[in-house]
Amino acid sequence: MPTFAARLDAAATDTEALLDRLLTEKRAAGEIARPARLLEAMRYATLGGGKRLRPFLLIETAALFGVPRERALMAGAALECVHGYSLVHDDLPAMDNDDLRRGQPTVHKAFDEATAILAGDALLTFAFDLMSRPETHPGADVRIALVSELARAAGIGGMAGGQMLDLAAEGRFKDARKFAESDIATMQAMKTGALLRFACRAGAILGNAEPALREAADKYGHAIGQAFQIADDLLDIEGDAKTMGKQTGKDAAAGKATLAGVLGSEGARAKLASLVAEAGAALAPFGAKADMLRAAARFVAERRA
Repeated sequence: MPTFAARLDAAATDTEALLDRLLTEKRAAGEIARPARLLEAMRYATLGGGKRLRPFLLIETAALFGVPRERALMAGAALECVHGYSLVHDDLPAMDNDDLRRGQPTVHKAFDEATAILAGDALLTFAFDLMSRPETHPGADVRIALVSELARAAGIGGMAGGQMLDLAAEGRFKDARKFAESDIATMQAMKTGALLRFACRAGAILGNAEPALREAADKYGHAIGQAFQIADDLLDIEGDAKTMGKQTGKDAAAGKATLAGVLGSEGARAKLASLVAEAGAALAPFGAKADMLRAAARFVAERRA
């Protein structure tokens, strides 16, 4: 049986190849043209890097329900476009103001700020184009469910809303207040956790899973989403820029609210271990078939980049 690392690499390779193909397609019906500079910026933002953890989670969850890999890959590519858009916009001067992403200049540095904004916009909308295609699933009801879930995970009650809360926690607005632990947990479940949770929910939707098994996948996704952000907070404190491929130590400098900051490093590690156990417990209905997802929870907690 392939190791976790081999499966993760295979998902990343297959997602990269699919995104490369999708982002070189000729214009679709109804499109007048595809500006070359915009397409180049979209490709720069999405290709050539990243662990592709979100597509991996989607693919592995879908596999529990016997979903053909090519369908899960299409849904994973759509999800990765949303993730790519979020990174492009988060890096902008008005947001986190980062110059480095995955060891190379951020999109607004490699191109310009206006192009970066449009590249993010285009990636977000392209995601829904991909998710609505019959290649993702032949059933229109399933595609509608996927589009609806992704919109909520990415929108006001998910990632975008979480980013707004993150800015508020930095004291950017007049009504700023100090965030308590529960406020931070809510913010992180939205900003980072929502897309990771969606990856697991989407696998179950693709597989037309029964309600109890959908709930199990959802509980796993919720736990791993929280764990990922705490691990990220710890890496910002303890990691180095060369390994991370981006600047570290920025959270404290920007006054960001993090659970690692509230709980301290040891408290955060204890919380992380609890979440890994919670993720594993959620997978009990699937038995040994979910071992790769259990390994993913451990990987999220132990990663160094």
